[in-house]
Amino acid sequence: MSELEGRLRAVCDLIVAEVREAAGRHEYDGEVQDLSPDGVRAGVAALGTGSLPQDAYDAAHLQVFEQALKVSFGDLELHRSNLLDHLGNLDAACYDREYAPEAERAEARRSHLARWPEAIDGSIASLDRLSAPVATALLGATRGLAAGVTDEAALKAHARLVGHVERAAKEGAPEAALGGEALAALMSAGDGLPVDLGRLAERADAERDRLLARLADACARYGRPAEPPLDVARELVRDHPDADGVIDTARHWTEKAIAFTRERDLVPYHDGECRVGLAPESRRWAMAMMSWASPGEPEGPSWYHITPPDPSWPERDAEEWLEVFSATTLPGITVHEVAPGHFSHGRALRQAPTDVRRILQSSAFIEGWAHYAEELCVEEGFEAGDPRFEIGVWLEALVRVTRLACAIGVHTGAMTVRDGAARFAADTHLAGPAALAEAGRATYDPTYGRYTWGKLAIMDLREEAKAAWGTGFTLQRFHKAMLDLGSPPLGLLDRVL
Repeated sequence: MSELEGRLRAVCDLIVAEVREAAGRHEYDGEVQDLSPDGVRAGVAALGTGSLPQDAYDAAHLQVFEQALKVSFGDLELHRSNLLDHLGNLDAACYDREYAPEAERAEARRSHLARWPEAIDGSIASLDRLSAPVATALLGATRGLAAGVTDEAALKAHARLVGHVERAAKEGAPEAALGGEALAALMSAGDGLPVDLGRLAERADAERDRLLARLADACARYGRPAEPPLDVARELVRDHPDADGVIDTARHWTEKAIAFTRERDLVPYHDGECRVGLAPESRRWAMAMMSWASPGEPEGPSWYHITPPDPSWPERDAEEWLEVFSATTLPGITVHEVAPGHFSHGRALRQAPTDVRRILQSSAFIEGWAHYAEELCVEEGFEAGDPRFEIGVWLEALVRVTRLACAIGVHTGAMTVRDGAARFAADTHLAGPAALAEAGRATYDPTYGRYTWGKLAIMDLREEAKAAWGTGFTLQRFHKAMLDLGSPPLGLLDRVL
């Protein structure tokens, strides 16, 4: 790996878990970030000192990340109210993927766990504003960190953290809303562009209406024109493999998605190996996720991780979980996670020309690109003979756009979590506990509208590129121009023009 310049290093030191795993900067293996109040203050104070990269784009990209960290850790002090950074800091599942010899990764994991006590002391000192909704929503994930851990000191420290979160779940503030001004500042700084939440909420409503119309059209072509489209969808998702067949079905769709992406040349790079398998034990809260071969690592396989329902679960819970892997929804999820989505993006990141572009990754672009990839595949005719693929794409898109609406509603005070659950039940195929869980995610993941926000930014830019490039526009040119920037903040996307 290259040696990082001081200004970029200061940013990396404040997002250790992200750059270790997603960027493959394994000089951070075995390390934990100091998320104590003093540690965060020192990290923020170190930002912005030293020279900027000579490349004008890289300088702008780096400055967006510096400002984002100043807002999230400095102005808003989210490390005091949100568990997510603390959980990522402790998570040792990052050592499961084969980026290095097993013995080397095992030693890094041991070192990481040995530092849990100091890390957890720092987290407990910081988490003095942890609200009851956030603590309740993330209590299961907090407990799950200990899966497979045998280090006694680490387990004792973990028990202290669990106790702290349990107390907050009972005694913490009853509201988790950031406020509209804070949410706008967080989103604006995070992607380097001004955000008007009112206009974005209107855009979300318009996108919802477009998606519902597309869903109705696809259901009509499926032969069900007279029935409410969401009712048709709720029936279709009941057609799924059993728990033993989920991974094999995901492998089937992975092969098809990669072959189609290569055939249509939808991304600049078609190399690499994508394996499909069971998620690591500590990450089985996620139904499906991509763990890519990171740009800072030697060549190795990426993993599309799948989590079937646990055999101990009640039958109803297992059935709801399996609906995600239905013949209607799993193909689109695989396109998102694999090709031309996250796996393909990961291959492009390995070819990005500079450290800034390989390391500093906008999550709104990452998720926006993969979400855009789903609709792109509809446009390009993937599974064109079976309307269920398109139905699945619109179903997932409706969930994503409802996340955007709920994030804005919950954090501006226009919605309660219960209101958000009602919107999920009205505008998506989700209902009951699933709708409530999606709405509750807004409390601890306030920017989870990033999927739709990023997709819309990419689709807007594509129209601009068509107008600017005229006959010189091709999808291949457009996609390569974006992916050559790595994972650009949305505010810098127009540099491709």
